[in-house]
Amino acid sequence: MSCKLPLKCTTLSLLLASQLTFADLPGMRGTQHFGFTVPDRQAAVEFFVDVIGCEAFFTIGPFGPFDDDWMSENLDVHPQATIPAAHLVRCGNGTNLEIFEYTAPDQRLEQPRNSDIGGHHIAFYVDDMESAVAYLEAQEVEVLGRPKTFTEGPMEGLTWVYFMAPWGMQLELVSVPHGMGYEAEMPSRLWDPRH
Repeated sequence: MSCKLPLKCTTLSLLLASQLTFADLPGMRGTQHFGFTVPDRQAAVEFFVDVIGCEAFFTIGPFGPFDDDWMSENLDVHPQATIPAAHLVRCGNGTNLEIFEYTAPDQRLEQPRNSDIGGHHIAFYVDDMESAVAYLEAQEVEVLGRPKTFTEGPMEGLTWVYFMAPWGMQLELVSVPHGMGYEAEMPSRLWDPRH
């Protein structure tokens, strides 16, 4: 589209962008849970409860094996996959974690890295980064490097460090005691477990 009136084109562009920004899933309120698969569900729940401090709620399952394609039709996994159990836990003022254990004839056993497609991590907010890192190290949890703090840009003020779950999943600690840089320029706020 060519535009001979720049002000009208700018206004139209902003209007279209704002409509895209406010388009949302009807009734969407936020993240209800984050699900992931581990090699040993009980060991993972014990780590999240005993080391991280999460609260275990309940267990569901088993699911399968089924005589039809239920698993592939509903979960996009091998038709002969099974879920011996899944556990629901909650970690402080955050979303729920749904911890699965699967079996499947075509199951890949390697944990994805953050750089892999499907790579992921869970970040836990802590008030005191130094104390949290010392605690993890005392629990013999592998901490990757030392905490780093953003000194400029939208994440200015955020301190972070990665650590590893015993089964190789990447996790992170973050702390933002004085807010982040973007807050000076934007009225909206990212979700914050402190509030």
